[in-house]
Amino acid sequence: MKDYLFVFSVLAVAIIWGTTFLGIRISVETIPGWFVAGIRQLIAAIILLFVLIFKKELKWIGWKNLKIQIIFSMLMLVIANGMTTVAEEHITSSLASLISATSPIFVFLGSIIFGLQKFNYRSLIGILLGFSGVVFIFWDGINDLLNPDFRMGILFIFIAILGWAVGSVFTKKLNYKNENISLNLFYQFLFAGIFQLIIAFLFTKNFNFENWNLRSSLAMVYLAIFGSVIAYFAFHYALRKISPTQISILSYINTMIAIFLGWLVLDEEISLKFIVAAILIITGVFITNYKPKLLSK
Repeated sequence: MKDYLFVFSVLAVAIIWGTTFLGIRISVETIPGWFVAGIRQLIAAIILLFVLIFKKELKWIGWKNLKIQIIFSMLMLVIANGMTTVAEEHITSSLASLISATSPIFVFLGSIIFGLQKFNYRSLIGILLGFSGVVFIFWDGINDLLNPDFRMGILFIFIAILGWAVGSVFTKKLNYKNENISLNLFYQFLFAGIFQLIIAFLFTKNFNFENWNLRSSLAMVYLAIFGSVIAYFAFHYALRKISPTQISILSYINTMIAIFLGWLVLDEEISLKFIVAAILIITGVFITNYKPKLLSK
């Protein structure tokens, strides 16, 4: 029998996360990045709180499980999501999504280090292609790296990628499966929201509360409902059926959607060089991770 929830989960991860790069970029137009990240996760936690109360599933998960959820939260939400949000204060959504498309390569390398996958020459070719795409992005625009804001944005996005890769490998290594995804996500979102808001108040130089406009606020709410609650639930449900490496194939769709929306909505420049870089990165990731029936359960 067809698992329609699994199909929905795969489509949600592929499509929704492709739109979040645009949502983040619009949010940080007037709202500081750490506030966007923290409020987004806190709203998501509140939504799940009401869902759990309604379903009578809200309960204490125990200290052992809580520690696991905090580790997931730190890697996947605080570092990966938070750093991506802050990075988009300095770089375009298209560039952020394109560099983020290399994350499956880091997942693959981490899996090799921890003995979860075997290395082969095809993978080496894929890795070299992927990273050549990143080099190609900056080859002609090396002067951009002299801009400290741009340089910080690039640094943050690579920290985000590493956080996501370590989190994915940790998930595979632990082989952790818990029946109540919503309950686990509630604790993850709650921890991330509180932690990121603390960071926001400690390290944001100018809060600019009076400048937070409706457009940025609505984008932040979209990120909370769709980018956090729905997409993360879908991601964790899909992990029950297929591996993180298999899910990583969906990053191709994420990237294409993000680049298209950045061009369509924000008039972000998409040059021939950028397109070539995208082709190199996506081809490299595909070669690295492709297996027959990659998305079969």
